[in-house]
Amino acid sequence: MTAFSIKTFAIAAALGALAVPALAQTAATPWELKSDTGYAYDKDGKTYSYKMGTSNAGELLKGAKKVPKGTLFFIGHNGQLYMRTGPYLEGDGKFKFGPDQ
Repeated sequence: MTAFSIKTFAIAAALGALAVPALAQTAATPWELKSDTGYAYDKDGKTYSYKMGTSNAGELLKGAKKVPKGTLFFIGHNGQLYMRTGPYLEGDGKFKFGPDQ
């Protein structure tokens, strides 16, 4: 397996979660990421998951960066995956960028 960064895994996971058709939701749902799985978002915008081993974990972590807490991932109107750090919840805990009511 080629080395993927943890950030790439998180982005790929976000894409996978956002690629599911949007359903009316009133609350956020947690992701279920597995520690022995790698998640990839390739150059063509496709997502993949890979079963990972530990024999080359050192190589995997070279150049990897932690994703900051408070990071939001989303797909723009152009189909591009984006990430944003900073507030995404209102003072009352509602999602700041939710559907117009």
